[in-house]
Amino acid sequence: MDREPWLWASQEAERVIDVDDWAEIRRLHRAEGMGIKAIARRLRLSRNTVRAALRAQGPPRYERAAKGSIVDAVEPQVLELLREFPAMPATVIAERIGWTNSVRVLRDRVAELRPLFTPPDPCQRTCYFPGELAQFDLWQPDVAIPLGHGQSAKLWVIAGVCGFSRFLGGWMIPTRQAHDVLAGHLEVLSQFGALPRRVVWDQEGAIGQWRGGKPCFTAEFQSFRGTLGIGAQLCQRGDPEAKGLIERGNRYFETSFLPGRRFESVTDFNAQFTGWLRKANQRIHATTKVRPAEAIFEDRGSMLAFPPVLPDPSLRFSVRLPRDHYVRVDTCDYSVNPRFIGRRVDVRVTLTEVVATCAGVEVARHHRCLATHQTLTLAEHGQLARTMRREQTVTDLFTAAVVEQRDLTV
Repeated sequence: MDREPWLWASQEAERVIDVDDWAEIRRLHRAEGMGIKAIARRLRLSRNTVRAALRAQGPPRYERAAKGSIVDAVEPQVLELLREFPAMPATVIAERIGWTNSVRVLRDRVAELRPLFTPPDPCQRTCYFPGELAQFDLWQPDVAIPLGHGQSAKLWVIAGVCGFSRFLGGWMIPTRQAHDVLAGHLEVLSQFGALPRRVVWDQEGAIGQWRGGKPCFTAEFQSFRGTLGIGAQLCQRGDPEAKGLIERGNRYFETSFLPGRRFESVTDFNAQFTGWLRKANQRIHATTKVRPAEAIFEDRGSMLAFPPVLPDPSLRFSVRLPRDHYVRVDTCDYSVNPRFIGRRVDVRVTLTEVVATCAGVEVARHHRCLATHQTLTLAEHGQLARTMRREQTVTDLFTAAVVEQRDLTV
């Protein structure tokens, strides 16, 4: 038996309709031209419900009544601490107020309240003019590079990008020492084909640091950029937007270059990386809508030309050659011509070679070993040392056979 109309209407008056009913009510009213009574009869809804649906500005949404948080009780204490110490960490605030609950909910509330006491720090989008600047950074790929002698390590890459053209460059270096960083820096600049008027660097030990509120560059970097005639800008700590172009470039390397690749050596990495960069610079950039390999020509038109004499960032030192005729670079020992024992030799260390000279004469040339605690001996040096030891032994035997004779008349 059907229910009585008045009973159905009274029960349905308190019903909360969903978005399907709301959409159907509006369709019947607007498209079919049905009145409120007809819609209520067809959908078995009350007329008040139909009227409410037609008056609503948007679809119905379920909203749960807000409940209080356990942080509400300590919020006044948090506000007092932030008012005096706006940069106080949430963990320290928890300790000061005796917070024993989860620090996560307290950290979320502190993040909401902190902007009330700290000045806003907006950033702006930067437009780059041709040849104006290039950003550089040290990127460490998450892959072990074989170094020889059964050793491997995660090395660093000098990564650079031109601001206007978004042209990318990069070169893997053995260490983060100044001579290696600057030698890699010069390699990337040569990939650009010209010199940007200003380079932007993060705070690196080989480049410089902020001290006393002003940037202090290292002597090696000052000599390097002075020879090239370019300017430099040192980013402050905690300001990633200052060199966002190269930061996004590093992520691009990690997601598009590294996956699925294996490397046999540093040389193999640089060969694969530079080959991939040639293809990457041919893509249409998402921001500029231009291929970096084409935009670089306009960039170079406003860049500086390389000077006639390029800087030499090689590591140089002088040492007196000891009796074992080896010189040490980092943790490795390299043989030198034993004929020059006791004389002072000049050693020059590049990205790939270790060269020793004495009075302008080359006495050793080794391929630089990136493994640690190794002894490298050239065949001719070892053979010459053995020959000299045999000659010395014969001389010692001959000298020992000569006996001094004393005049008996004395």
